[in-house]
Amino acid sequence: MSFMPEKNADYSSLTYWNERYGSEESFEWCKSYSAFKDLIRKEVRPTDRILMLGCGNSSLSEDMYRDGFHNITNVDYSTVVVENMKNRSQEARSMQWLVMDIKDMKKFESGSFDIVIEKATLDALLVGERDPWRLSDDSRTLMDDILIQVSNVLSNCGRFISITFAQPHFRKRLYAREQYSWSIRTETFGDGFHFFFYVMTKGEPLSAHDAQLLQNQWNLSNNLESQSTVTRFHDDNSNDDDDNYLNSIEM
Repeated sequence: MSFMPEKNADYSSLTYWNERYGSEESFEWCKSYSAFKDLIRKEVRPTDRILMLGCGNSSLSEDMYRDGFHNITNVDYSTVVVENMKNRSQEARSMQWLVMDIKDMKKFESGSFDIVIEKATLDALLVGERDPWRLSDDSRTLMDDILIQVSNVLSNCGRFISITFAQPHFRKRLYAREQYSWSIRTETFGDGFHFFFYVMTKGEPLSAHDAQLLQNQWNLSNNLESQSTVTRFHDDNSNDDDDNYLNSIEM
Protein backbone atom coordinates (compact mmCIF):
# COMPACT_ATOMS: atom_id res chain seq x y z
CA MET A 1 0.00 0.00 0.00
CA SER A 2 1.28 3.45 -0.92
CA PHE A 3 1.19 6.16 1.74
CA MET A 4 2.25 8.95 -0.61
CA PRO A 5 0.00 11.93 0.14
CA GLU A 6 -1.90 13.77 -2.57
CA LYS A 7 0.17 16.87 -1.83
CA ASN A 8 3.25 17.53 0.28
CA ALA A 9 1.34 19.78 2.67
CA ASP A 10 -0.50 16.68 3.90
CA TYR A 11 2.66 15.74 5.80
CA SER A 12 1.70 18.42 8.31
CA SER A 13 -1.88 17.15 8.68
CA LEU A 14 -2.93 15.16 11.76
CA THR A 15 -5.71 13.52 9.75
CA TYR A 16 -3.18 12.23 7.22
CA TRP A 17 -0.96 10.75 9.92
CA ASN A 18 -3.81 9.14 11.84
CA GLU A 19 -5.00 7.43 8.66
CA ARG A 20 -1.49 6.36 7.75
CA TYR A 21 -0.63 5.08 11.22
CA GLY A 22 -3.86 3.10 11.23
CA SER A 23 -2.48 0.96 8.39
CA GLU A 24 1.31 1.30 8.44
CA GLU A 25 3.28 -0.69 10.99
CA SER A 26 6.65 1.04 10.75
CA PHE A 27 8.57 3.52 8.64
CA GLU A 28 12.02 5.10 8.93
CA TRP A 29 12.90 8.60 7.78
CA CYS A 30 16.60 9.38 7.33
CA LYS A 31 17.72 5.76 7.68
CA SER A 32 17.42 3.41 10.63
CA TYR A 33 19.32 3.58 13.92
CA SER A 34 22.13 1.32 12.68
CA ALA A 35 23.19 4.01 10.19
CA PHE A 36 23.92 6.64 12.86
CA LYS A 37 24.18 4.75 16.16
CA ASP A 38 27.89 5.57 16.48
CA LEU A 39 26.98 9.27 16.43
CA ILE A 40 24.29 8.71 19.07
CA ARG A 41 26.67 6.76 21.30
CA LYS A 42 29.17 9.62 21.09
CA GLU A 43 26.61 12.20 22.25
CA VAL A 44 24.26 10.31 24.58
CA ARG A 45 24.95 8.52 27.87
CA PRO A 46 22.89 5.50 28.98
CA THR A 47 21.73 7.43 32.06
CA ASP A 48 20.54 10.50 30.13
CA ARG A 49 16.89 11.53 30.24
CA ILE A 50 15.84 11.44 26.59
CA LEU A 51 12.87 13.12 24.89
CA MET A 52 11.89 11.88 21.41
CA LEU A 53 9.94 14.51 19.45
CA GLY A 54 7.33 13.27 16.98
CA CYS A 55 8.28 9.64 17.47
CA GLY A 56 5.85 8.29 14.87
CA ASN A 57 6.08 4.57 14.16
CA SER A 58 9.86 4.58 13.83
CA SER A 59 11.79 1.87 15.67
CA LEU A 60 14.38 4.43 16.80
CA SER A 61 13.33 4.47 20.46
CA GLU A 62 13.06 0.69 20.59
CA ASP A 63 16.48 0.31 18.95
CA MET A 64 18.03 2.78 21.38
CA TYR A 65 16.37 0.97 24.29
CA ARG A 66 17.95 -2.30 23.17
CA ASP A 67 21.25 -0.43 22.91
CA GLY A 68 21.13 0.51 26.60
CA PHE A 69 19.26 3.84 26.61
CA HIS A 70 16.30 3.12 28.86
CA ASN A 71 15.12 6.54 30.06
CA ILE A 72 13.17 7.60 26.96
CA THR A 73 9.98 9.66 26.78
CA ASN A 74 8.27 9.56 23.38
CA VAL A 75 5.74 12.18 22.24
CA ASP A 76 3.56 12.41 19.16
CA TYR A 77 0.35 14.26 18.43
CA SER A 78 -1.29 11.18 16.90
CA THR A 79 -3.27 9.19 19.44
CA VAL A 80 -3.33 6.32 16.93
CA VAL A 81 0.44 5.93 16.76
CA VAL A 82 1.00 6.46 20.48
CA GLU A 83 -1.40 3.62 21.31
CA ASN A 84 0.15 1.41 18.63
CA MET A 85 3.66 2.05 19.92
CA LYS A 86 2.66 1.42 23.53
CA ASN A 87 1.36 -1.99 22.51
CA ARG A 88 4.35 -2.72 20.28
CA SER A 89 6.96 -1.93 22.92
CA GLN A 90 5.45 -3.45 26.06
CA GLU A 91 8.73 -5.16 26.94
CA ALA A 92 10.46 -1.77 27.17
CA ARG A 93 8.67 -0.99 30.41
CA SER A 94 10.61 2.10 31.40
CA MET A 95 9.79 3.93 28.17
CA GLN A 96 6.95 6.43 28.22
CA TRP A 97 4.56 7.25 25.38
CA LEU A 98 2.60 10.52 25.53
CA VAL A 99 0.11 12.18 23.22
CA MET A 100 1.54 15.68 22.87
CA ASP A 101 1.93 18.28 20.15
CA ILE A 102 5.53 19.49 20.09
CA LYS A 103 4.17 22.99 19.50
CA ASP A 104 2.96 22.89 23.11
CA MET A 105 5.33 21.15 25.54
CA LYS A 106 4.55 23.28 28.57
CA LYS A 107 3.70 20.13 30.52
CA PHE A 108 7.44 19.51 30.91
CA GLU A 109 9.33 21.50 33.50
CA SER A 110 12.44 23.47 32.61
CA GLY A 111 15.53 21.27 32.46
CA SER A 112 13.54 18.01 32.40
CA PHE A 113 15.72 16.29 29.79
CA ASP A 114 19.40 15.84 29.04
CA ILE A 115 18.80 14.89 25.41
CA VAL A 116 16.09 15.90 22.95
CA ILE A 117 16.01 14.06 19.61
CA GLU A 118 14.00 14.74 16.47
CA LYS A 119 14.28 12.71 13.29
CA ALA A 120 12.66 14.46 10.31
CA THR A 121 9.87 15.80 12.52
CA LEU A 122 10.77 19.41 11.73
CA ASP A 123 11.16 18.48 8.07
CA ALA A 124 7.53 17.36 8.03
CA LEU A 125 6.42 20.70 9.47
CA LEU A 126 8.18 22.59 6.67
CA VAL A 127 6.83 20.68 3.69
CA GLY A 128 4.53 23.52 2.69
CA GLU A 129 7.48 25.81 2.03
CA ARG A 130 8.19 26.56 -1.61
CA ASP A 131 11.52 28.31 -1.14
CA PRO A 132 13.91 26.89 1.49
CA TRP A 133 16.00 30.06 1.31
CA ARG A 134 13.11 32.25 2.37
CA LEU A 135 10.69 30.62 4.81
CA SER A 136 7.28 32.11 5.38
CA ASP A 137 6.69 34.17 8.50
CA ASP A 138 4.35 31.46 9.80
CA SER A 139 7.02 28.77 9.49
CA ARG A 140 9.68 30.95 11.07
CA THR A 141 7.39 31.66 14.00
CA LEU A 142 6.47 27.99 14.32
CA MET A 143 10.10 26.85 14.33
CA ASP A 144 11.03 29.54 16.85
CA ASP A 145 8.17 28.53 19.17
CA ILE A 146 9.24 24.88 19.06
CA LEU A 147 12.96 25.53 19.47
CA ILE A 148 12.44 27.88 22.42
CA GLN A 149 10.54 25.07 24.13
CA VAL A 150 13.23 22.54 23.23
CA SER A 151 15.85 24.80 24.79
CA ASN A 152 13.69 25.24 27.88
CA VAL A 153 13.23 21.51 28.55
CA LEU A 154 16.96 20.86 28.10
CA SER A 155 19.20 20.73 31.15
CA ASN A 156 22.37 22.82 31.21
CA CYS A 157 24.92 21.13 28.91
CA GLY A 158 22.04 19.06 27.50
CA ARG A 159 21.95 18.35 23.78
CA PHE A 160 19.34 18.74 21.08
CA ILE A 161 19.99 16.26 18.28
CA SER A 162 18.32 16.94 14.94
CA ILE A 163 18.49 14.23 12.26
CA THR A 164 17.33 15.59 8.94
CA PHE A 165 17.42 15.79 5.17
CA ALA A 166 18.14 19.53 5.41
CA GLN A 167 21.59 20.80 4.45
CA PRO A 168 23.46 23.19 6.77
CA HIS A 169 23.00 26.26 4.58
CA PHE A 170 19.24 25.86 5.08
CA ARG A 171 18.86 24.36 8.53
CA LYS A 172 21.60 26.06 10.56
CA ARG A 173 19.95 29.43 9.93
CA LEU A 174 16.97 28.18 11.95
CA TYR A 175 19.08 26.85 14.80
CA ALA A 176 21.47 29.81 15.12
CA ARG A 177 19.63 32.03 17.61
CA GLU A 178 21.18 33.49 20.74
CA GLN A 179 17.94 33.01 22.69
CA TYR A 180 18.28 29.23 22.39
CA SER A 181 21.56 29.39 24.33
CA TRP A 182 23.31 26.62 22.44
CA SER A 183 26.19 25.91 20.11
CA ILE A 184 25.83 23.99 16.84
CA ARG A 185 27.86 21.12 15.41
CA THR A 186 27.15 19.18 12.23
CA GLU A 187 27.90 15.58 11.29
CA THR A 188 26.84 13.58 8.23
CA PHE A 189 26.00 9.93 7.63
CA GLY A 190 24.80 7.76 4.78
CA ASP A 191 26.37 6.32 1.65
CA GLY A 192 25.97 8.30 -1.54
CA PHE A 193 23.11 10.46 -0.31
CA HIS A 194 24.06 12.20 2.93
CA PHE A 195 21.79 12.91 5.86
CA PHE A 196 22.62 15.49 8.51
CA PHE A 197 23.09 15.07 12.25
CA TYR A 198 23.04 18.40 14.10
CA VAL A 199 24.08 18.64 17.75
CA MET A 200 23.10 21.73 19.73
CA THR A 201 24.71 21.90 23.19
CA LYS A 202 22.91 24.13 25.68
CA GLY A 203 25.08 26.53 27.64
CA GLU A 204 27.74 26.82 24.94
CA PRO A 205 27.93 29.99 22.82
CA LEU A 206 27.42 30.09 19.09
CA SER A 207 30.60 30.29 17.07
CA ALA A 208 31.25 33.63 15.40
CA HIS A 209 30.41 32.05 12.05
CA ASP A 210 27.09 30.67 13.26
CA ALA A 211 26.19 33.93 15.01
CA GLN A 212 26.61 35.68 11.66
CA LEU A 213 24.07 33.39 10.01
CA LEU A 214 21.10 35.30 11.41
CA GLN A 215 22.37 38.62 10.05
CA ASN A 216 23.10 36.99 6.70
CA GLN A 217 19.57 35.60 6.66
CA TRP A 218 18.01 39.03 7.15
CA ASN A 219 20.32 40.51 4.51
CA LEU A 220 19.24 37.82 2.06
CA SER A 221 15.57 38.39 2.83
CA ASN A 222 15.88 42.15 2.41
CA ASN A 223 17.75 41.79 -0.87
CA LEU A 224 15.08 39.48 -2.25
CA GLU A 225 12.27 41.78 -1.15
CA SER A 226 13.94 44.82 -2.69
CA GLN A 227 14.04 43.32 -6.17
CA SER A 228 11.31 44.79 -8.34
CA THR A 229 10.89 41.62 -10.36
CA VAL A 230 11.24 38.23 -8.74
CA THR A 231 10.65 34.95 -10.49
CA ARG A 232 8.06 33.17 -8.37
CA PHE A 233 8.55 29.51 -7.60
CA HIS A 234 4.85 28.80 -7.93
CA ASP A 235 1.67 30.31 -9.24
CA ASP A 236 -0.57 30.65 -6.19
CA ASN A 237 -3.32 28.72 -7.96
CA SER A 238 -1.12 25.88 -9.19
CA ASN A 239 -1.68 22.32 -8.05
CA ASP A 240 1.85 21.33 -9.06
CA ASP A 241 3.89 20.53 -5.95
CA ASP A 242 7.15 19.81 -7.80
CA ASP A 243 8.91 22.75 -6.15
CA ASN A 244 7.55 22.17 -2.68
CA TYR A 245 10.06 21.69 0.07
CA LEU A 246 11.09 18.03 0.55
CA ASN A 247 9.30 16.95 -2.63
CA SER A 248 12.10 14.50 -3.37
CA ILE A 249 11.48 12.34 -0.31
CA GLU A 250 10.47 8.85 -1.37
CA MET A 251 8.01 7.23 0.98
